[in-house]
Amino acid sequence: MSQTVNIDPAIREQAAQFIELRQRIHAHPELGFEELETSRLVAEKLNAWGYEVTEGVGGTGVVGRLKLGDGPRSIGLRADMDALPIIEDTGLPYASQVHGKMHACGHDGHTAILLAAAHYFAQSRRFNGTLNLIFQPAEEGLGGAARMMEEGLFERFPCDAVYALHNAPGLPVGQFIVQPGAMMASADLVTIKLTGEGMHGAMPHLARDPVVAAASIVMALQTIMSRNVPPAEAAVVTVGAIQAGTAHNVVPSTATILMTVRTLNTKVQQLIETRLREIVESQARSFGVMAHIDYQAVTRVLMNTPKETELARQAIAAVVGADNILPLPPGMMGGEDFSWMLEKVPGCYVALGNGAQGHGSCMIHNPGYDFNDQALPIGVSYWATLVEQYLSV
Repeated sequence: MSQTVNIDPAIREQAAQFIELRQRIHAHPELGFEELETSRLVAEKLNAWGYEVTEGVGGTGVVGRLKLGDGPRSIGLRADMDALPIIEDTGLPYASQVHGKMHACGHDGHTAILLAAAHYFAQSRRFNGTLNLIFQPAEEGLGGAARMMEEGLFERFPCDAVYALHNAPGLPVGQFIVQPGAMMASADLVTIKLTGEGMHGAMPHLARDPVVAAASIVMALQTIMSRNVPPAEAAVVTVGAIQAGTAHNVVPSTATILMTVRTLNTKVQQLIETRLREIVESQARSFGVMAHIDYQAVTRVLMNTPKETELARQAIAAVVGADNILPLPPGMMGGEDFSWMLEKVPGCYVALGNGAQGHGSCMIHNPGYDFNDQALPIGVSYWATLVEQYLSV
């Protein structure tokens, strides 16, 4: 950890208990919209510290509100709580006790960081205004942010700005990534079902073969990037699975293509969807099969707003120094449903170093991943500095 890190003594003193809490959450992972025990733990802590607590926002979401003084400004801080359907392979003493589920993305760390910050704010009380702590369920592709918003998140808990952080394996502890504009990619899930007419494999001329159509479609989709998307734009069109048939000698009646589409530009996102639909429908017709396209926008392009990003940079610089703030590396196309919140309220999303080598450097969504507890007090210090600057007394 960098020697220049500026951490409040109160945060240093409480770090150990929240590291233990983080490991407790890690050992008891819950999938999206199933975070009953995690949300109960969050609510109990917030209640004990004097927050006004609202449970059940967006299913299993929790919001803690703390108002101090008469300041008119309000800020929201968001942490995600859900785990992933992955079998953990870390061998840690606090490894998942639930087979097939693990905190492989660090949401246990994000939750513990925000809880530690909540405790700090309740003790220090060095701000003037309203603080909304948003503990979100179901970030992993299930639309937890959108559901909280559908249930009136920002109408019930108004925020002038909203912020979030995510750990970044491969980035040294004590460094951050942040920039204005596009910070995370849109993530669309596409399911294409092709329906033809099955037949014995010895008589393919009597069939309408969805497998051949699927093969042609997969190849044609590659031209979207090479011939439609401008070369300077970053985008991904990936076919993750083709599912069809069960026997060597049978032409199946259906075939399914599973895809993800990612971009850093909303116009490019729209262009790809348009071209994808045109290619799939025309290719399917040419092979005499029917195509049904289920195109779901899981996340939007996550756009950090300039003013709020500059405030985040100032807070980070106060904690770790400006030299430890980096721009987004090229080719990073992860998605985040915090993007839906930033379409409604200005704000900023930052990446917090989880370790460049050894512990904390294993990539997320990997059975060997673990959140690096050395990063916890740094994340808390960032939240503390940001809120105290934004809601200055």
